Amino acid sequence: MDGIRGAFARAGLVRPYAGRLLAGVCAGVAARAGVDAWLVRLVLLLLLVLPGSPFLIYAVLWICMPAQGWVPPARTTT
Repeated sequence: MDGIRGAFARAGLVRPYAGRLLAGVCAGVAARAGVDAWLVRLVLLLLLVLPGSPFLIYAVLWICMPAQGWVPPARTTT
């Protein structure tokens, strides 16, 4: 899981502490895309009327996106 979080962090997809409403996923996606967080939240709400599972997408991003100050654990060699 740390490899996935590291990839998200390198891509600039992190959950910031400022601007969070629930987990910070929309705020992180908005910061990465360079738009306001309310726009991403509005798109998420609009996706709720379409078939599919925006809740699943949100949950997966919540798990995969590291928090803003996340540092990957040091690798040990044996």
